[in-house]
Amino acid sequence: MDTFVLVVTIGVALFFTYTNGFHDSANAIATSVSTRALTPRAALAMAAVMNLAGAFLGSGVAKTVSKGLIDTPQGRSGMGILFAALAGAIVWNLVTWYFGLPSSSSHALFGGLVGAALAGGIAVHWSGVVDKVVIPMFVSPAVGLVLGYLVMLAILWFFRRANPHKAKRGFRIAQTVSAAGMALGHGLQDAQKTMGVVVLALVIHDPGKGFGIPIWVKLVCAAMMSLGTYAGGWRIMRTLGRRIIDLDPPQGFAAETTSASILYATSYIFEAPISTTHVITSSIMGVGATRRVKAVRWGVAKNIVAGWFITMPAAALVAAACFWIVKLVFG
Repeated sequence: MDTFVLVVTIGVALFFTYTNGFHDSANAIATSVSTRALTPRAALAMAAVMNLAGAFLGSGVAKTVSKGLIDTPQGRSGMGILFAALAGAIVWNLVTWYFGLPSSSSHALFGGLVGAALAGGIAVHWSGVVDKVVIPMFVSPAVGLVLGYLVMLAILWFFRRANPHKAKRGFRIAQTVSAAGMALGHGLQDAQKTMGVVVLALVIHDPGKGFGIPIWVKLVCAAMMSLGTYAGGWRIMRTLGRRIIDLDPPQGFAAETTSASILYATSYIFEAPISTTHVITSSIMGVGATRRVKAVRWGVAKNIVAGWFITMPAAALVAAACFWIVKLVFG
């Protein structure tokens, strides 16, 4: 029975990875598709492959998720906590996907873990939550906004005498590289988060295993994220690619380059699980503001930012409710 519960929990974790893929695929490719640097299908295929590759490039984020946020739950009740956390994250992903809001799958997962842990009487490492989740949640969008603005200013200055038509054509080609870099960073960040959850499930099932990441865990998590990415996230892609601001190729290149740089830095230097959604959205806003401040549709941006703030508590409440239902049904 315990093995069956483990298999079900891992299955739910992989389904979360799938929803993460189609929910966040827009992060990597919306700008390239909106500027016509890539066709939608080519962009999705490229993002799927690079997500797969990125999942194998590190393990720091996975370790933070598996043992840096909550105490390791024990026994069947612990597996129920993990199941409820994933259920809360999945529900929030589907709700925000339905309304086309680029909310953070990462913070939905973190909110689910915290909410389920509190409902199940498991200690939350609040210092870890603050240092690794809350502070990066505020800092990374601010960095994306400022850095995107500065990168775009630098591009405008360096190419101020270039032929506009030739420059845009060159940046359209360059966007294939920057979009690939963004997709690689997405795999590096988001696939590792689910790896951390699966490792946590394995440790709950057999505490003697330790927190190492088996190769099969990396492979299945990466594969599910790639499948979800290829399924596409057209509603969210439309929001990022068009509704915030109409991007041209230089702006798309600047936004993607900025975002990818932040993803790599936070993964390798800080081992902090940041939101790819927050980073690309804020980078697009910063890049767009160089045209003129009013060029950015701040009303749409305001709704997106509001979604960021309610994601963790909303997912936490759903996860807590799921845990109480699981406890009521299965005891």
